[in-house]
Amino acid sequence: MSQTSIPSQSSSIVHPNAKLVAFSVGQLTLAVRIEQVDKVVNLPTVYGSGLKPVGLAQVDEHDITVIDLQRRLFDITAQSMPTPYLILLQTRSGEGIGIPVSDMPMLIEVPTNLIRSLPASYRRADTLEIASHIAIVSEAEQTRTLFLLDVERLRHSI
Repeated sequence: MSQTSIPSQSSSIVHPNAKLVAFSVGQLTLAVRIEQVDKVVNLPTVYGSGLKPVGLAQVDEHDITVIDLQRRLFDITAQSMPTPYLILLQTRSGEGIGIPVSDMPMLIEVPTNLIRSLPASYRRADTLEIASHIAIVSEAEQTRTLFLLDVERLRHSI
C-alpha cells in the first residue's frame, strides 16, 4: 500500500497540463483534447440538404460528417460566416467528425486543476449540452473561458 504525503506550505504543487485544441465559434471559445484531433485541413465542399446544421464532406477518401456549430448553437448560417478550416475529430468508434471554423485553431496547455465538470443541470438546459467541462484561464490581462466539447455527445446530438 502506498502512502501519500501532504506537501508543506513552502513546497509547490505541480499540476500536469492538458493539451487542448481551442477555436472560436461565435462569442464562445471551444476546445477538444489534442488526442481527439486527427488534423486540421482546408474546408472541402460540404454536401447536405441545408435543412440541418450537418453535412457530408470527403477528406482523403473518407466521408466525414460535418457539424456546423455556428448554426447549431446560434442559428447563424455558414454562408454569412467565412469558414476556411475544418477540424477533423475521431470518435471512439472511429467515425470522423468535422467542425468548420473561421480561424486557425490554437494548441494550448491548461493546468488540469483549472478544468472542471459542467453541472448536469446546465448541460440539460443550454445548447452547450455538447460541452462536458469548463476551464477559466487567465492570460496576461485577459481571462478566457474554454468549453471543452464531449465528442461522443456531439456525435449523438446530430
